[in-house]
Amino acid sequence: VQLVQSGGGLVQPGGSLRVSCVAPGRTMSSSAMGWFRQAPGKEREFVATISSIGYAEHADSVKGRFTISRDNAEKTMFLQMNNLKPEDTGMYYCAMRTSGDYSIMPQAYAYWGQGTQVTVSS
Repeated sequence: VQLVQSGGGLVQPGGSLRVSCVAPGRTMSSSAMGWFRQAPGKEREFVATISSIGYAEHADSVKGRFTISRDNAEKTMFLQMNNLKPEDTGMYYCAMRTSGDYSIMPQAYAYWGQGTQVTVSS
């Protein structure tokens, strides 16, 4: 199953972006989901995760700036990113679990999006 991502792009420091993730053909309403990112030469890291009923957790590095949300009726998850910093640059991936509660561990997720590039630069 391939999750489909959209959004991202190039933005100046302090700017905002939103990335979206759609789960076509799947019932995502009962699945925990998450966002991860990977910068060149670095490991994939946790950004945010959300339970099927909307409980969310964000990494300390993005807390207060990023917000994860979901619209189960539209089978879509979002990551709103505000006050972006150069260190937020990377490929952003959405992911979906098949069972269990939300998780900060990438190996807990079965399905992944294709990735969306976010670049923060002046």
